[in-house]
Amino acid sequence: MMAKKKDDSLGQNTFAPSLTELRGRQSVRATFKLSGRAIEAISIAAAHMGIKQKSLFDHLIDDVESLALVAQEIETKRFLSLKRVQKTFVLSRRTLYCLETVSKDLDTPRDALVEYSIARLLPVIEEERKKHEKRKVLLLEMAQYLEDGEKLSEKIERSLGPEDPVSEKLKGAISTLRNTYEATAAFVERGKVIEAF
Repeated sequence: MMAKKKDDSLGQNTFAPSLTELRGRQSVRATFKLSGRAIEAISIAAAHMGIKQKSLFDHLIDDVESLALVAQEIETKRFLSLKRVQKTFVLSRRTLYCLETVSKDLDTPRDALVEYSIARLLPVIEEERKKHEKRKVLLLEMAQYLEDGEKLSEKIERSLGPEDPVSEKLKGAISTLRNTYEATAAFVERGKVIEAF
């Protein structure tokens, strides 16, 4: 009987990306003239949501059809009257290609496409700002709840002893609550960037 030859190759994957797709994901730098508000919006959204700016750009601009819809909303005269500053961003080659294609095909300023695409983040930022205010209030309630829980845990430990199953279970629950409180406090602290926007 002939032994089967072991195949050490990785095999052919029919879902392998093409060289063009891989190049499309390559990072490039591009400079745009944008309003301070747009620059601040992309920075705040990235920082608050824990998303890289490149990923936000790719999400907002990496689709020709969406960009074409954005182009229809652009008021070129109004856009050109905005006080704008140059800012360089990192984005994918594919995103830059989509941006330049729509800009050329629809005779729309590239910077305006970026500005109006970023404006799509404003409702998200506003919603997050409202949630941030609620989180701050809830964090105070969590602090009180944690303090009350720690007092109860100490009382039970004094009454039943530190090795009693009820004492141990409550200590575990309080430890989990403390970790949750600290994680929430860190998130609220990180969210302070959204308060002034």
